[in-house]
Amino acid sequence: MKSELVYKIPKTLLNKGTGFLANYSHSLNPYAGCAFGCSYCYVRQMPVATFRKQEWGTWVDIKQEAAELLRKELHRAKAKGKVTIFMSSSTDPYQPVEQKERVTRSLLEVMVEDPPDFLLVQTRSPLVRRDIDLLQQLKDRVRVSMTVETDRDEIRKHFTPGAPPIKVRLQALQLLADAGVPAQATIAPILPSSEAFPHLLLPLVSRVCVDDYYMGDGSGGKRTSRLGMHVLYEQLGLLEWYDPSAYRIVYDRFQRVFPEGQVLLSQEGFAP
Repeated sequence: MKSELVYKIPKTLLNKGTGFLANYSHSLNPYAGCAFGCSYCYVRQMPVATFRKQEWGTWVDIKQEAAELLRKELHRAKAKGKVTIFMSSSTDPYQPVEQKERVTRSLLEVMVEDPPDFLLVQTRSPLVRRDIDLLQQLKDRVRVSMTVETDRDEIRKHFTPGAPPIKVRLQALQLLADAGVPAQATIAPILPSSEAFPHLLLPLVSRVCVDDYYMGDGSGGKRTSRLGMHVLYEQLGLLEWYDPSAYRIVYDRFQRVFPEGQVLLSQEGFAP
């Protein structure tokens, strides 16, 4: 499904980090809207989505002249103190339109010239590998957080048919590791997975973040429940995975396989 693209010139790019992102001084979204249109996305329940008539996943706003605006805002923010940036909180910076529009790449170029203290790049797209050259220049000031909710692609297709296959995300993590770019696998939200999942990620990352709807949607799971998520679990006969205690299944599996300190929970896993 093609998304409707709208070009806009934003008044601001760096937003104050609050709530779940209180560990960050700022959040940064190169786009508004997201073509991946994941069924469980908490942003569906946020004003950026609810004020639009169109369904989430069918529209994307492209922020024009973003690099020049970031250059000014970053300079001002750094003059006031430490700058830590979460990119992105309500969109995927590497959704399909980025291939052509290159807004995210232009922002990374600005941050290579004038680096923040820390940048977390949150994505579920293998397109991030295109920018390895810039990410390498940020050295230990950057971490790529690659969402890998499950190791079962049939589960991924059921919940997020518009998102990239699991296999290509793992390949991107391998390329990041080979290039020496700091990265983590983010199992958020946890979806039904197999016992082999930790062994699949062990050669690729030394840091894993586990999060679910109840810890991570900013409302104790209320936003997600309004999306009717239980129906998708019922269709698979896997309703036990839609429960506040279900994260323990995955967390415990990873704790048994990964060295101590490498498996982090929710907000701690996203922190700088």
